[in-house]
Amino acid sequence: MINYIIVEIKKDNKLYNYLKYHSYWYYILTYEPQRIKDMIKEMKEELNETTEKKLEDLNKKINFIGNLFDILK
Repeated sequence: MINYIIVEIKKDNKLYNYLKYHSYWYYILTYEPQRIKDMIKEMKEELNETTEKKLEDLNKKINFIGNLFDILK
């Protein structure tokens, strides 16, 4: 792999651990280092760190708090 890809992966613990458990990315990144963004996107989707998932979780929490206040009235 190209050095800047290695540095990028080692800077981010989540990315490093993801690569450890999804080793097929070693092969892909060796021959196509520009696909690091694809790997990051896949990692975020698997770890539910996408913006849509975060907004959905926030919405659930707001609804829960609203329901809790309704019960306490």
